Amino acid sequence: MALWGGRFGEGMSDVTKWFTDDTSDRRLLVVDIQGSIAHVEMLGQAGIISGEEMEALVDGLRRILEEADRFEFQDTDEDVHTAVERRLGELVGELAGKLHTGRSRNDQIALDLRLYLRQATDELISQIRQLVEVLIESAAAHRDVVVPTYTHLQQAQVTTLGHHLLAYAWMLTRDAERLVANREQIDRSPLGAGASAGSTLPLDRVDVAERLAMDGLVVNSLDAVGSRDFAAAHVFNCAQGMAHLSRLAEEVILWASREFRWVTLSDQVSTGSSALPQKRNPDIAELVRGRAASVIGDTAAVLSLQKGLPLAYNRDLQEDKRLVFHADDTLAASLEAMAEMVGQLEFHVPEPGAETTALDLAEALVSRGVPFRDAHEVVGRLVLHLEAADRDFGSATSDDLTAVDTRFEGSDVDLLDPSQSAARRATVGAGSPTSVDDQIESLRQIWEGKPLN
Repeated sequence: MALWGGRFGEGMSDVTKWFTDDTSDRRLLVVDIQGSIAHVEMLGQAGIISGEEMEALVDGLRRILEEADRFEFQDTDEDVHTAVERRLGELVGELAGKLHTGRSRNDQIALDLRLYLRQATDELISQIRQLVEVLIESAAAHRDVVVPTYTHLQQAQVTTLGHHLLAYAWMLTRDAERLVANREQIDRSPLGAGASAGSTLPLDRVDVAERLAMDGLVVNSLDAVGSRDFAAAHVFNCAQGMAHLSRLAEEVILWASREFRWVTLSDQVSTGSSALPQKRNPDIAELVRGRAASVIGDTAAVLSLQKGLPLAYNRDLQEDKRLVFHADDTLAASLEAMAEMVGQLEFHVPEPGAETTALDLAEALVSRGVPFRDAHEVVGRLVLHLEAADRDFGSATSDDLTAVDTRFEGSDVDLLDPSQSAARRATVGAGSPTSVDDQIESLRQIWEGKPLN
């Protein structure tokens, strides 16, 4: 079934039909029907169709909605819109031809995509929340476990494992906040914009938006049908979320290696090797890391799709759905898999090297009035002193300290204990166990607030 053809003397070729038909939009069936119901009710309210016609059309559309989970698409259905109208015709007869009154597929698909993304956004936020909860629970359980931080993949300072895990909870929370912000842009109705410049019929655009519980209108009709920035923003948000998950995945891969030995993966979230019987592979983490690349590619593609389009609608925009759906599906699946994996990690982190307390020594001198640059140089000389004797940093004695600089005190040797270093963190958001408690409370308050509910 086609929604056009009056000016054509011949039908399209099989190749043209195969190349131009779009089946990716079939997942929009439910929101397409919901939008059509609101549109028909508006047509009746505005007197464009009779009350009896409105009731018959709405009844037919609701029957299709009830059978949505078993709806049968046909090869002759050009897209989801034609499928719905075809099925409606089977139910109510020629009256189905009035469904398209005052509407174009251009504003219809823009509405469908917005309704779909509004729901998809809420679902992603819920999934992010679940992973954040997993991270918070693990962070609370490991609030006192001392671990090294890394810069340039070299041990740097001391923190706690809880603090490290919460860094990802904060990243994911920002991902959710970006989704919330874009939801405001998504939640505006384009319906009534028509093919490009609106309609001579007395359509009530505000009425339709209110029936769909949308927050407002895309005011300019050309913008309404020709813009996909809201979709591009969603794809970017998915890509940024995948980038954060990929960073966590990369760390799990490192942690699970024999060289790090930070974690053991449970049998339920790891795989084996077809050739090497000793292997326990972090496949979830590796696949998340790999799939992040494809979503980043979706972002570039959806931006490139828009860059050269003259106003208003062009068929190029048919390609947006494939990109949007792939990005959204990939992030949703990755969030679920990562929550499963992270929740089953068994941590056994080795103690950091004593050199992670080097800055503590420098700051002890600073607290006595020594300029930081001088203190930095003094501790550097201590490192050289110990290396010359083929000794590690943890072997330093009070005699070593005072031999390098008399401004050290004998008790400063106690600062070389990594297990105590994290507890001395004084700045807000630092890695102390107390800070972990404070961060957990802050995260819970954010997630219990209205913006992310």
